[in-house]
Amino acid sequence: MFGIAQKLSQAGVLGLNRRNAEYSMWHNPRHLFPLVDDKLTTKTLAEKAGMSVPPLYGVIEIQHQVRTLGTLLAPYQDFVIKPAQGSGGDGIVVIIGKHNDRYRKVNGQFITQEDLEHHVSNALSGLYSLGGHPDKVLIEYRVQFDPIFEAISYQGVPDVRIIVFLGVPVMAMVRLPTRMSDGKANLHQGAIGAGIDLSTGITLTGVWQNEIVTEHPDTERPITGIHVPEWEKLLDLAARSYELTGLGYQGVDLVLDKNKGPLILELNARPGLNIQIANRAGLLTRLQLVEQHAPSLQAIEDRIAFSKQHFSTQTNP
Repeated sequence: MFGIAQKLSQAGVLGLNRRNAEYSMWHNPRHLFPLVDDKLTTKTLAEKAGMSVPPLYGVIEIQHQVRTLGTLLAPYQDFVIKPAQGSGGDGIVVIIGKHNDRYRKVNGQFITQEDLEHHVSNALSGLYSLGGHPDKVLIEYRVQFDPIFEAISYQGVPDVRIIVFLGVPVMAMVRLPTRMSDGKANLHQGAIGAGIDLSTGITLTGVWQNEIVTEHPDTERPITGIHVPEWEKLLDLAARSYELTGLGYQGVDLVLDKNKGPLILELNARPGLNIQIANRAGLLTRLQLVEQHAPSLQAIEDRIAFSKQHFSTQTNP
């Protein structure tokens, strides 16, 4: 076992224990975690900094407000219900339309107003939150994803995860919903993670259930060789998130809306490690290189240029 761990480390692969001890814990002061663990706090912080986020329609904070949900939702045909402290996509409900007194979910199923109220009530009680603590519920704009992803996504909205270390984007992937993931862009629930070349914004091979893939299992369309639109803006938002939160090691989740452009979806102080499989590259080597050059990488444009120069498939085959 120790021999395998040593070989992976020598290959530049970052393991969970090392991520926690040397990066998440060392570079992320504990008192800053609430800035990213609460989606409402993150959204408010980003808006104040002039960074684009999905518009917020309303917030339900206490059980007494659940009875006002119907009034809050009345102006909208589609929306997203999201626990503020949820993780892994748990508790998120995406509504794509209404028919009479019923709401249509992204998977085509219909639910009633009473179903939504019950779900929101459960979310407030902490059913989906980190540690089971009482929570708040956000009602927000439903992202209309860029059509370039239409052929390689099943029902849900793809998002882009960029790992940022000391303000430098070090690795990226696009997460593509599948039938298995029930339309959610979550790798643990069965979504695909396709690596992205940081220099060009072009997709590489992907990982699906820890298996390397080149096609989407549902649409059977290639997931490689796709140029992610507005890549420079996505890199800029990711790099700027360092100043936004003060967290040295974080995952920045972004979406590409066809009308609103790049939007920050959420931030994560403990991003997963499957992104290494999607990129067929280890994080450790990249993180160590950033540490060596960090003193000279103060400006955002310098950090992005460093990322594009050192972390492309041309420089890291």
